[in-house]
Amino acid sequence: MESFPVRIGYDDACRLIDDAAARHRLPVERLPLARAHGHVLAEDVRAVLPQPPFDNAAMDGFACRHADLAHAGRDGLLLAGEQFAGPTAVARVDAGHCVRITTGAPLPDGADTVVMKEAATVEGDRVRFPGNALAGQFVRRAGEDCRQGDLLAVAGQALASGQLALFAAQGMTDVAVYRRPTVAVFTTGDELVEPGMPLAPGMIYNANRVQLMALLREAGLEPTAWPTLPDDPGQIYSALLHAGHAFDVVLTCGGVSAGEKDHLPQLLRERARILFWKARLKPGMPVLLAEGGSLGNALFLCLPGNPVSVLATWLALGRRLTDGLQGRAPRSLRSAKLTQDWDKRHERLEFLRGRLLDDGDGVLHVEPNAADGSHRMRAAADSDALIVLDEGARHYRAGTPVGIIAY
Repeated sequence: MESFPVRIGYDDACRLIDDAAARHRLPVERLPLARAHGHVLAEDVRAVLPQPPFDNAAMDGFACRHADLAHAGRDGLLLAGEQFAGPTAVARVDAGHCVRITTGAPLPDGADTVVMKEAATVEGDRVRFPGNALAGQFVRRAGEDCRQGDLLAVAGQALASGQLALFAAQGMTDVAVYRRPTVAVFTTGDELVEPGMPLAPGMIYNANRVQLMALLREAGLEPTAWPTLPDDPGQIYSALLHAGHAFDVVLTCGGVSAGEKDHLPQLLRERARILFWKARLKPGMPVLLAEGGSLGNALFLCLPGNPVSVLATWLALGRRLTDGLQGRAPRSLRSAKLTQDWDKRHERLEFLRGRLLDDGDGVLHVEPNAADGSHRMRAAADSDALIVLDEGARHYRAGTPVGIIAY
């Protein structure tokens, strides 16, 4: 009897991946804001100063006292000076006066309203205004965006341009993030030939390495591709031993099922700790996760060899693992409505390929691709999402909401 879970459900696989990622959480480092894009925040960030830091003008125009506008009459208000953005002294607006002001400039003392330039008429040293100006219009109040001590971002967020700009506005120069995992990529199989080489009978070109390297780069990682491994247990062991001591994650594809040349499961039984092997997924059933042992501190995620299985298991499980190592919360499934009826005739949870559509009704739709075999690379390339169909055979009617994982 196996000492590890076998043929587990998708939710259990996700749970075991999350647990393993938490045990192997990567260290924290500080990066300059210019290099932190896409990294996962390692600590909460709070505002150290209000934004805006002072009352300022939202428009080019004239700063005035709103109470004066009702009594300005035909003569308007006396133009008493100018207030520009930047390190200039703050002007003052007395009763019956106004000051020319530019966008972002500090609001002069005594002023409470800005009238845009296009709505005012300047005649010499007098400025006439419309009678419909609202009190406080076109004024950005200090702290209206955030106040000192406000929570700006929480640990576990992947940093995008918006957060980085917010941090810069606070005067921050760097930020604490989790180190990104290092990943070694192995493809296995005597039948594989590198693109550009002659193709002998019975051989196929190695598309999985190109696919995996691209998927990892899309996730913000910088993977290292190792030479293709032959179906030889000694050479596989030697390569995994070196990679397991040098990388955070060792990602393999092929050689993980139960065939005569599928050496990975037995090797990992003997040299590491298997956390699970095989999941009730279509495609992707033979997927395996292992850790520790004499192969080093790496996590070993072994994906099936069919190209669509590689795509599906990476998007559903592999990306979750590398996210978890960086402390990122699991990505939630999105939802879309099927564009057509679909019959699911098997019990395993299925990752069906599909294309996302916007029919203009404000609802996301997804069109299944009928070419659902795990070797059908063109169908996967023509799609942009995995449709998640739950365990159990059933008929899905057009319009049924389903979970989706976008590529």
